[in-house]
Amino acid sequence: MAAVVRARLNRQVMGRLRLASQGLIGPGFGSAPEAVRSMTAMQAQDLPASLWAVGQRVPGSRAADVRSALDRGGIVRSWPMRGTLHLLAPEDLKWILAITSGRVLKSLAGRHRQLDISAADVDTAAGAALQRLAGGAAASRAELFGVFERAGQSTAGQRGIHLLAALCQEAILVLGPLAGNQQLVVGFDDWIRHSRSLDRAEGIAEWLLRYFRSHGPATERDFAWWSGIPLTETRAALAEVCDQLVGLEFDGRQYWLSPDAAALLDDGVPGQRTVLALPAFDEFLLGYTDRSVVLPAHHSDKIVPGGNGVFKRTIVAGGQVVGTWAAAWNSRGAAVVPEPFDAVNGLRPAARKSFELQAAKYRRFVGG
Repeated sequence: MAAVVRARLNRQVMGRLRLASQGLIGPGFGSAPEAVRSMTAMQAQDLPASLWAVGQRVPGSRAADVRSALDRGGIVRSWPMRGTLHLLAPEDLKWILAITSGRVLKSLAGRHRQLDISAADVDTAAGAALQRLAGGAAASRAELFGVFERAGQSTAGQRGIHLLAALCQEAILVLGPLAGNQQLVVGFDDWIRHSRSLDRAEGIAEWLLRYFRSHGPATERDFAWWSGIPLTETRAALAEVCDQLVGLEFDGRQYWLSPDAAALLDDGVPGQRTVLALPAFDEFLLGYTDRSVVLPAHHSDKIVPGGNGVFKRTIVAGGQVVGTWAAAWNSRGAAVVPEPFDAVNGLRPAARKSFELQAAKYRRFVGG
């Protein structure tokens, strides 16, 4: 039976518990693969931002370390859920795709009809791609589109990217080593030699457990949105694993987190004075359908101006989002500028000093 804790909670404490679960306060992780494996999946549609997201969780790391993990296949980048790029451990990608790809491809069926993409077209593209990538070869997206064209598959009007995405959804292709800030495409089985195999119910239960351990406190609806798993299956999985989690009641809702994170409540959750400069699209904000725990609703438009889906970098202080930040590169490196929500008073002196340390950490990370 799940343990349920009734502690005195506020949004700051809830936010700091999430920081602890995500490895953003405390010892963090020893390597990029360890961080990604613990998080299960990390938003990665913006490649430089995803590198910094990992770097913030791996003390002392550099962008080159995360890039190296991608280049050697220690972590992979693909579209496992919500049609969005994420970083994952290589052994997790195939079984997660087995759970999610059917739903994703079904959602794209109408667009595929518009683009005149049939199952036979996808098979033709697959055969041509695997012939080009045989023996562990890699190809740029442009090169692969040329292969599709020569096989009689037009790539005009987004047809090429939809063919590529379909082949990645079916675990035929995957993004591989980096070429600058682009990734080359490789054959899935050539790049990922070991893939775990889990049936659907077993996989959803493991995925949900790992989500609450790495993102908690969070709700069942947070997981259902994040993963794309229907709420009925989410609830069935939660019933299987809730005895390995701790429940918290906050603001009339049930939240779940790991016993280790919940134990922090006994002596006071750390991070009250911690200031972090998080990247755009970081899991601390995007990993939940309800972001109001750490971001007041009236500030949402400052993170995603106009609701255009493009998230800004965030300043997090004491477990709450308190502003955004910008980085500009010049001959001296990266100039990091805070943009607090409180434009009149700005950051308090201690928080400003902590942010300056974060700015220096970022410059070291990117090599500026």
